[in-house]
Amino acid sequence: MTLRIRPGVLLFCLAILSPTFAFAAETPAHPEPNPLMVAPFALLLLAIAIAPFVHGPFWARRYHVISIGLASIVTVYYVFILRNAPRMLASAIDYMGFMAIMGSLFVIASGIHIKMIGHATPATNTGMLALGALLANLIGTTGASMLLIRPFLRINKYRAAPYQVVFFIFIVSNIGGALTPIGDPPLFLGYLKGVPFFWLLTKGRVVLAWLLCIVALLVLFFTIDRIYYARHPTEKRSTTKDVIKLEGSHNFIWLFVIIGLVLAQKAEWLGNLEQWRVLHSLGNSLGWTALKTTESFVAFFVAALMLATAWAAYRFSSKDALRQNEFSFAPVREVGFLFFGIFATMVPALDLLETHASSLGLTSPREYFWASGALSSVLDNAPTYLSFLSAAFGLHHLSVRDPADVQTFLAGAITARYVVAISLGSVYFGAATYIGNGPNFMVKSIAESCGAKCPSFFGYFLKYSVPILLILFILISLFLLT
Repeated sequence: MTLRIRPGVLLFCLAILSPTFAFAAETPAHPEPNPLMVAPFALLLLAIAIAPFVHGPFWARRYHVISIGLASIVTVYYVFILRNAPRMLASAIDYMGFMAIMGSLFVIASGIHIKMIGHATPATNTGMLALGALLANLIGTTGASMLLIRPFLRINKYRAAPYQVVFFIFIVSNIGGALTPIGDPPLFLGYLKGVPFFWLLTKGRVVLAWLLCIVALLVLFFTIDRIYYARHPTEKRSTTKDVIKLEGSHNFIWLFVIIGLVLAQKAEWLGNLEQWRVLHSLGNSLGWTALKTTESFVAFFVAALMLATAWAAYRFSSKDALRQNEFSFAPVREVGFLFFGIFATMVPALDLLETHASSLGLTSPREYFWASGALSSVLDNAPTYLSFLSAAFGLHHLSVRDPADVQTFLAGAITARYVVAISLGSVYFGAATYIGNGPNFMVKSIAESCGAKCPSFFGYFLKYSVPILLILFILISLFLLT
């Protein structure tokens, strides 16, 4: 008997196991890359933007080859030219951690089927988006997106339009999750660095900015949706009473287990493991401190539980719910391959940013908002957040790696504004492009697999992000980031 393993399943399994190695390698001071090595990243972005429009069938068959090929160029350069293999290993670790949470939540949420009987009025659609914005802070933007995107598309099937997918990405997949560390990866990294869990919620500027964006987007969506709703013939609208049925609700248990495991990586409850002689000896042999040995054990423990949870969720999911959701690994496989290329090719850009962030001449919270946001729209927003946070700390002669400095920075009336600005910029600008945040591309992939039309890469940016988001961000910058 021949054992056959599908690439998507293998990619998912590796991603789930990856936190085991999350602290196995440190990134030492490394030589600065040649700026020309940013070219593979630029080429990959152009390919994602242009290739589906120029030759869709070719891109559908070869996107993984192009992504891996461009990633290989950067990898070979770092390993054999710069002799800095640990840097690429660090990026691989980040990627695998990213895919772990994305893949787990995708599988678990796919086992929850929300059956909505009736028709999608503008009020119903707007209510679903508002619910998604709230859920994003409780189960993350990925969890909320995977839970709601299919019922949202299904109830709008007879009048599906590109703007519906776009506003879903704006509200549920990005801006909605700006209030808690669970909401978006950059905020979770801040939590791991010492930013208290509810710190952002205590800042009036953050809550006001969130309300401004969410309410403005919901009002605009309702207005547009009402216009399109009036254009469709009434005979296509369901006349049955609106009913909502939930199937596979037990998967919510697995969903919250994953969220709990994510938060457990802070590992304060495990304490110091120096008394574990075997682990301590292993840590010494790898050059780890006692703290890193503890963190590595936590990473292994969390990875094992995530793997068990994801397997159990898939094993015991309602088969009918999976069938009704038309579940397949295709969306997560597409995201996996494309972000594999993105995480590898963006390394030179991130290294150049980290090296020169402090010399960019940024001095005000408003400037940090725009700078961190602009780069977060095309780079992964988590490392971009950390790069600008480190630069802001350095501007005030403090270190983000020192817990005492973090508390000093957060307690300052002026310095705290930098954290607010970088947090908002990193999260909000993730909505500007399909690759600004992980759920964006997955929502696009699911929407297209369900037959919904989505704007092109440039269409999304020029037709929606620029005229809608840019205005909101200017308002936030002028009135809330003084």
